[in-house]
Amino acid sequence: MRLLIVEDEKELADGLALLFERSGYTVNICYDGLSGLDEILSGVYDLVVLDIMLPGKDGISVLKTAREQGCRTQVIMLTAKSETMDKVQGLDCGADDYITKPFDAAELLARVRARIRGGDYSESEELSFGDISLSRARQEMSCRDRKVKLGHKEYELMEYLLVNGGHILTKDMLISRVWDPEEEPEYNHLEVYISFLRKKLRFIQAGVSIVTTKNVGYSLEEPAR
Repeated sequence: MRLLIVEDEKELADGLALLFERSGYTVNICYDGLSGLDEILSGVYDLVVLDIMLPGKDGISVLKTAREQGCRTQVIMLTAKSETMDKVQGLDCGADDYITKPFDAAELLARVRARIRGGDYSESEELSFGDISLSRARQEMSCRDRKVKLGHKEYELMEYLLVNGGHILTKDMLISRVWDPEEEPEYNHLEVYISFLRKKLRFIQAGVSIVTTKNVGYSLEEPAR
């Protein structure tokens, strides 16, 4: 997998490159927006980590131009700005995810892995994990001959968990995937929907369960054999 980092802080960019390379990715770095845009438009990358504050051309403009020219490469916005409007602007321009500095390296790596895995499954009509399946067309979860319909947010959460298999997704990752910033979601909103999903898993008598990692997030787990 090929990753592109567009970040003007050389020490940070080099550190991220080392992190990704140790995880098996091939990495290239651009230190300004103009060269970053050229690389993004080359179409050779599976994912781009893109800073907003860049010399030459800011990250929002880079992303907007890339999307206008038909680029569908996954993009994670990386920035020191945490204000809601900055997040909204980035997502409106086509960002797939957003993380704010300072960040935990393990979380960024998990987000990269999640986005790439999500891309791998983008054309599949049905997702499966363990003994459960999720129909994208019907927004329906099933286990053998038992089925249950999911509400919109339930479906979005379960799809994200299924795409990432047994990997832990942080609460912030799940919230940013499912809720609009204008909704001002809180952790307890997420917990309510996780509870709904657990009840529906029990209803279809699934062996798969949603496991809580304390103070971190959630993952799917298959029953022990």
